[in-house]
Amino acid sequence: MDFSEYDPTPNKEELWQVLEADQQAPDAKQRPLLAGLSVAEQERLAQAWPQLPPTARRQLLAALIELAEDDFALDFRAVFTLALADPDGRVRATAINGLWEEQDVRLISQLGRFLLEDEVEEVRLAAAQALANFILLGELQKIPPLFFEKAYQFLLTAHRNPAETLEVRRRALESLAYAGQPEMPALIQAAYQDPAEKMRISALFAMGRSADRRWNATVTQHLASANPAMRYEAVRACGELAIREALPELIELIQDVDVEIQQTALWAVGQIGGERAHRTLQRYQSSENELWQTAADDALQELEFLHGNLNKFYDSPERFNGEGELSWEEEWHPWRRPENDI
Repeated sequence: MDFSEYDPTPNKEELWQVLEADQQAPDAKQRPLLAGLSVAEQERLAQAWPQLPPTARRQLLAALIELAEDDFALDFRAVFTLALADPDGRVRATAINGLWEEQDVRLISQLGRFLLEDEVEEVRLAAAQALANFILLGELQKIPPLFFEKAYQFLLTAHRNPAETLEVRRRALESLAYAGQPEMPALIQAAYQDPAEKMRISALFAMGRSADRRWNATVTQHLASANPAMRYEAVRACGELAIREALPELIELIQDVDVEIQQTALWAVGQIGGERAHRTLQRYQSSENELWQTAADDALQELEFLHGNLNKFYDSPERFNGEGELSWEEEWHPWRRPENDI
């Protein structure tokens, strides 16, 4: 048999055959063809989209999100944008999740409407989390202040709405936490004192994301919490705030009974940096435990990215304090805000 003319690569016509004639979702080989659709192809997809069963639409979007995470060159924004108008709430929520890295400020108003008006909680949750990216972009001055303020007000309204569900209000707070607005410490403090434990957990998350070192002591005290979820957020917040004083406890928590806390503790150690952190990560990198190996390896890479390759410093004793650590002036963390110290 002659296979010289056989081409296993799917083409666009096969894709449209499946979508339009068969009214089915494309298979794994065909899905990449949905990237970078032209305007005409987007219109064609809009005609075929409603013919797919809701379950197929959900599964397709979830698969495209995974593809985009594996290959950044694949641009499925047209598909996700189309699906924002889907009558199925879970499809809309998945479409929003697919646009979580989107920087087009025109999306802010649509996300705000989803957050404040959509009847499906899953959609409001997704919108609250997606708006976090625009808060961060605003703080980094990557978008005009007007759009930052719009995203901020959407989230603030949702967080303060007593009729909103706890889940949406707490996710709105977590997204707001990137903002350096004067009212943020009070919002986080109020959440920390909330009777609902889940809101208090989100407050710890927000403390870490805020990059505000006024929360160092509060975060550190929860490293010993009996609640694994609280302990996990405290560990992560210590890493985000790069709390050097928490390093000994974080190293102990690498042996925590909770696997996720173990991995997050290794990550946090890498965020803090310094000679002791470097030695600890190298030790776990050589462990027989594969989870520890992988987490330690990732943490070492981040440590060297954030703080530079520390090996080149170790031959210069004058760079260290008396405890074998880099002096505070030598350390750097991208979210330090010394002016917020208390």
